[in-house]
Amino acid sequence: MSPQNLTQDPSVALENGKGSDPRIPQIAGHVKEIIRILGLCPDKDPNLVDTDIRVAKMYLEIFSGLDVGTRPKLTTFPNEERYTAMVMEKEIPFYSMCAHHFVPFYGHGTIAYIPNEKIVGLSKLPRLLDFFARRPQLQERLTEQVAGFLEEELKPQGVMVVVEARHLCVEMRGVKKPGAVTVTSAIRGIFLQKAVREEFLDLMRRH
Repeated sequence: MSPQNLTQDPSVALENGKGSDPRIPQIAGHVKEIIRILGLCPDKDPNLVDTDIRVAKMYLEIFSGLDVGTRPKLTTFPNEERYTAMVMEKEIPFYSMCAHHFVPFYGHGTIAYIPNEKIVGLSKLPRLLDFFARRPQLQERLTEQVAGFLEEELKPQGVMVVVEARHLCVEMRGVKKPGAVTVTSAIRGIFLQKAVREEFLDLMRRH
């Protein structure tokens, strides 16, 4: 897949004259065929005209985390103050697509780490969650990927990630349970200690 510029929202690239991505007509052709199979008329219904193109552009935007070159580079700084307490960014909103049904799931994540030699720019934590969310995804895998990436890049004393999300594959189909929330966690290093984990949970609950 073609690389995307991490400094630009993918939707902007698709709408500002750079929408010549060869994948757009390829995806659109399949979408139009699905519309026809459902018994609809994509060329006659004014609401369906160009829906195939819009869906194709949307997929390239929301699945941009799959593109080559989009793996985030964390901006890190020396931990000169020898800070050894918890750094937490909580209630980071995200949107993703369920890999099983290609319908959205969305919610927020809380990310914390206890540094060793390096600390990270705080804006990079939401970017990291967003990067791994922009692909067909499982919540469990998303949670582990964020924790694993931070552990690999920062080599901190520990990392803990909690993700809470609503899944439209649960709310719109199957058991049809609106409002159900799925919670997943990933725990590394010092957060395996009960006292540290309880501090994380206490801070996460505070408003």
